[in-house]
Amino acid sequence: MTSHRPALSATRPASPAASRLQAHLAALLFGLSGIFGALIHADAVTVTFGRALFASAALAGFACWRGASLSPRLSTRQSALLLATGALLALHWVTFFTAVKTGGVAMATLGFASFPAFIALLDCALFQERIGPDEGLLLGLASAGLVLVTPSFHLASHGTIGLLWGVASGFSFAVLAVANRRAVRGLPAAQVAFWQNTTVTLILLPFAARGWLQLDGMDWLNLALLGLLCTGLAHGLFVASLAGLSARSSGMIIALEPVYAIAGAWWLFNERPSVRMLAGAALILCAIVLSARRRAATPASPPLPPAPD
Repeated sequence: MTSHRPALSATRPASPAASRLQAHLAALLFGLSGIFGALIHADAVTVTFGRALFASAALAGFACWRGASLSPRLSTRQSALLLATGALLALHWVTFFTAVKTGGVAMATLGFASFPAFIALLDCALFQERIGPDEGLLLGLASAGLVLVTPSFHLASHGTIGLLWGVASGFSFAVLAVANRRAVRGLPAAQVAFWQNTTVTLILLPFAARGWLQLDGMDWLNLALLGLLCTGLAHGLFVASLAGLSARSSGMIIALEPVYAIAGAWWLFNERPSVRMLAGAALILCAIVLSARRRAATPASPPLPPAPD
């Protein structure tokens, strides 16, 4: 299909102020993912299925509006990689929403925010990249932050279990990020996102059908907002922000996602963070910022997509 809309190159360059606003809105929307997950009265599998379904529909609608194709020719290897990364995305979201349901939004988000440390470890283990001073500092900050935010060091605490699920979510996202960066490079971002979300939908359909039928009107609304706003629109805003900001600047703004998530949970659910939790969150936030600086300074490693939590 031929698009009659003006090419992106013909548009005026985005102003830094507008791009910063877009990046902050993207961070806010990503931070709201856990809040919507907490509001939906369904298990983590059903929430993930609904999010992926609405996100796929939004991406397909956007592609149709832009006259873009989501199904160009793919090699067998590319198709297999898209299926594998879609399965990783399903695992990431299910573990994240399990963390939200178990330990609350703040614990889930802070556990997930450990992903930069896992990315550094995976790069070292899989690609023989040496851990330098920056990576060592990143690992130290993330580890110290997780120790501080742990409510208690036994599994009888829902907060501790939720944090562990959040860390599992961070690990699965790190695997997904490394795979996206190295395995599906060169494919259009919208195409990758659409097929990954479609894969999530198909994988979870047999397990979510029963819970899907038990949703009420508000649950449907919150699922739609989760898929449309916190997935489709948030990703679009982040990509748009790169037109007027460097990858480093945009990545550092996206690093504020845990701040927005904790503030929203405090306001809506009275999840009041302790001084110790805030100190741990500050260390984890520093690790995310350090990771963003590290990625933006490495030409061979394009910036990762924003956290799809």
